Amino acid sequence: MISVLVAAVGILGTALGAGLTAIIGARAEIRRQAALERDQVRKELVQKDNQILELRVEHVRWRRERRQAAYLDFLQAMAAADRANLQEFRSLIAATPPEPFALKRFSEIRRLFKHAEQVGDSVLLEGPDQVAAATQELISQFGALVRAVRDFAEAHARSADDLHSRQQRIEEIGERYLESRLQLLAAARTALDEIIDIR
Repeated sequence: MISVLVAAVGILGTALGAGLTAIIGARAEIRRQAALERDQVRKELVQKDNQILELRVEHVRWRRERRQAAYLDFLQAMAAADRANLQEFRSLIAATPPEPFALKRFSEIRRLFKHAEQVGDSVLLEGPDQVAAATQELISQFGALVRAVRDFAEAHARSADDLHSRQQRIEEIGERYLESRLQLLAAARTALDEIIDIR
């Protein structure tokens, strides 16, 4: 009877041991599966973060390229208008009064200036604020310069007595225009060189 009891206790101990081993194994498998799922979720999050980062980098690159193109187009349009205006001013200085007012040439200067203003709208949209403000200032200074050259041409056509003072005034406005252009270039360079935190 003792041997039967010992055998029963042995069988019961074996069954309990097997049951405990199965329970412990099942719990370990559940933990392992949970760890694998956490790793998978973590990998997916990292992959998603990397995709978002790549999109942000691409957007910044695209934005910088658009800004650079807008800045360059505007500066070229302003340069064309400035060349036409400067050429007219130089021809007036070289001419002996009274030089007839050249409406056709001033219409062309006005057309070039209006084109530059329209191209400048894209700079205002692209920004940033410092570049937009410098662009508006440059347009304002150039508008004053065009008006002064036109007034000079009208005074030249009348053989006005104050041509020399008008010429000096144009040169002063021209210097302010050039300063405004340099400020725009500096602001544009800063905007294009700006390192953006894209995290």
